[in-house]
Amino acid sequence: MSIPSISDVRKYLVAEPGKPFDLSKRNSADRTLFEDKSLAKTSLKKDAAVINELKDILYAEKKRSILVVLQGMDTAGKSGTIKSVFAETTPLGMEVKAFKAPSSNELARDYLWRVHNAVPRKGHVGIFDRSHYEDVLVVKVRGFASPEDVEKRYEQINAFEKHLSENGVTIIKCMLNIGYEEQGIRLRERLEEQHKYWKFNPADLDDRALWKDFMAAYETAVHRCSTEHSPWYIIPSDSRTRRNAMIARLVRGALEDMNLSWPQTDYRLEDFDFS
Repeated sequence: MSIPSISDVRKYLVAEPGKPFDLSKRNSADRTLFEDKSLAKTSLKKDAAVINELKDILYAEKKRSILVVLQGMDTAGKSGTIKSVFAETTPLGMEVKAFKAPSSNELARDYLWRVHNAVPRKGHVGIFDRSHYEDVLVVKVRGFASPEDVEKRYEQINAFEKHLSENGVTIIKCMLNIGYEEQGIRLRERLEEQHKYWKFNPADLDDRALWKDFMAAYETAVHRCSTEHSPWYIIPSDSRTRRNAMIARLVRGALEDMNLSWPQTDYRLEDFDFS
């Protein structure tokens, strides 16, 4: 048994652009890529080390950037993914943005304003804990915008992501697909384990009551916004370890595809006196 190739991980997880997408056929407990949990741990550790090395070259180049979008229901593991995939990564050149309910200042502007403002600078790896997709997910399910306005947003988001990709931003979009039963277990854990008390929010149960509506909204968002320049990857997330290993494979692959190289210099050692 060997670590699945990055190409195989991509092919298995991608929601193919332009093709029908049925979220119910994506098993949140799927272990096909990493049947052996210990293999997932080994893969994650190796990839985390390489991600750190390549991130440093990306930072030195300062020509391009990477944006990792983590979207999922409560308890799907967005913060846990960040902690594990970037466990070996130094803070330099890292940007993490968690999108909460918009402020009054943000509501006074177009919905993508706060998102564009958080896009990582050249040379940086940016991570979105939730994202602009909130505006076609929770906004849609909760009725915070009219159906007509939500309908317009899919193409607006596609155009926004195309603009980013054409200007040096590689986007990796991961839907952390957690099952209904597993979410229930994790929500209960937040009141059973003291170190998780701070995570519990009764409002999470309100969203859980609308699970079918949220799954339908996710299915539409993935189908409408999985594009050649910015495809969606559906990550089985009932297993934390396997989830992290799969996303690490995707991040490493994106960095390797950049063919990064250390910047050259015209300085010569013999031209300077270091005595």
